[in-house]
Amino acid sequence: MGLKNISAKKIKFYWKLYWIRILMSSLGSALFIALALIIINGIRAWNESESYLRQSQLATYPLQIFIYIIVGIIQGAVYTYMMYWMFYKKGGQSFTAVNKKSMAGGQIGIKWDDVIGMDEAKQEALEVVKLIKDRAELQRIGGKILRGILMLGPPGCGKTYLAKAIATEANLPFISMSGSEFVEMFVGVGAGRIRSLFKKARNLAELEGGCIIFIDEVDAVGAQRAADSGFGGQTETNTTLNQLLVEMDGLKEKEMNVVIIGATNMPERFLDSALLRPGRFDRKIYVDKPSLEDRQKLFDYYLKKVQYDPNNLKIDRLARITVGQSPADISNIVREAALIAVRNKKQLITMQEIDEARERIALGMKRRIKVREEERWQIAYHESGHAIVTYLLVPTQDVFKITITPRGHTGGVTWVPEREEILIRDKNKLLGNIKTCLGSFAAEKLKLNTTTAGVDMDFQEAMYIAHNMVCRWGMGKSGIIGNFYGIEGNWSIISSEMKTRLENDVQDILQGCLKEVEALLTKETPLLERLAKELIAKDELNYDEIEAIFKEFGKVRPSS
Repeated sequence: MGLKNISAKKIKFYWKLYWIRILMSSLGSALFIALALIIINGIRAWNESESYLRQSQLATYPLQIFIYIIVGIIQGAVYTYMMYWMFYKKGGQSFTAVNKKSMAGGQIGIKWDDVIGMDEAKQEALEVVKLIKDRAELQRIGGKILRGILMLGPPGCGKTYLAKAIATEANLPFISMSGSEFVEMFVGVGAGRIRSLFKKARNLAELEGGCIIFIDEVDAVGAQRAADSGFGGQTETNTTLNQLLVEMDGLKEKEMNVVIIGATNMPERFLDSALLRPGRFDRKIYVDKPSLEDRQKLFDYYLKKVQYDPNNLKIDRLARITVGQSPADISNIVREAALIAVRNKKQLITMQEIDEARERIALGMKRRIKVREEERWQIAYHESGHAIVTYLLVPTQDVFKITITPRGHTGGVTWVPEREEILIRDKNKLLGNIKTCLGSFAAEKLKLNTTTAGVDMDFQEAMYIAHNMVCRWGMGKSGIIGNFYGIEGNWSIISSEMKTRLENDVQDILQGCLKEVEALLTKETPLLERLAKELIAKDELNYDEIEAIFKEFGKVRPSS
């Protein structure tokens, strides 16, 4: 009985979805049968007619056949063109039709165990899966089905991956689109595509018991509505969003188990408030960058797919040097390291390939330029200044590597990753970051009696931090408080006197940090010289070599 009901349901569903095609196919079959009968009767009449009638008809056949061929070609072309627009373009709605194919949950292939590095987000998502699967139980107690899920977080952290895992676990059809696919230059196109998408999803939900729609970069279609400036672009965006709001409200004949998952890298405040109210995006899942333990799991997962030297590559150390990196970053590092190992004709990936991969991804390929000896010393002192200041004044960061090999736009680099994730940066931490930036300037000034343009990015970073400390977080010497960047119009409405006081506070922070750094490097001149000479000799120093040099001078990291 159950099988009969399922078959009847499928027949009803396909008739509702494809009744035009079925009708046209039936009509075509009927015409074919009628034509066959006409031909059979014509042959019979030919055989029974007189001979002179046959000869006269044969004389006119070439002209008739030519006419029939021409007419047939014209009719065939017109018919083909009409069928193309009717079936392929769905009734001529070429601009608003959604041609995205759905995938069954089992075909996606992203299992729950494949989602690594986001345990908290997975736990929340698992609750969502249970709500989707236990729809009958939810409705039994009077609850309503989940309408929408909003995933928020930085790029590359696995929002799309998690959405696919939800579809696989729930075993429901999955339709994936990008927010930018809805918005076009013609007003009304986006709204039509929203209607087409949800119509397809409701049909699949009726047949399969549910459907999941995933809209990546939902901010492209869900940004806050505003008045049109007169060109129609904002009207199109508003109309598209309005249609999405209506569809998510479920103002239809019957309520279907259609769940929409949106993902965005933008802060929540950029989305329209109507989209975030209960009944639309009912659940928010924050997919953040992985913790130390999550990064260890990620490295373990990706390294299992390649050949590596376990005696040389320590997963806990890899996790420590990749603070702030996303799962996509970690995957990319391992993949790039494998390519470097193949290029160098090595059988196993080692720490050398990992370091090379990180530098290549962050800074680009090594530049094949010959650097003058004078410039090499300039770069060596520059990077040694960064390293000494970080090691002795910033206990929350490690000095993992120093190199004076030119890459991309830089002549060298000092890798100083955070020891652990920092959620909130206090004043001491911010001052430590400024001191690290100014270490290069102070070292050049001390050893070269001049400075170089290589401090450009260091100054930019230091001033950015100092300005935020004064103008946003109330950390200036004069005691001025308030977020001046948050005022409408920013600096244009602030008095000249106030701007001067704020700028003086910024310079006070920078000058105070610089004096402390200069005093440190003057005291540690032998250490600065030793590091620079080692860099000149080797071009690169790794973590163990750096630690050995500092221990040689009896230096111990201050406690954080």
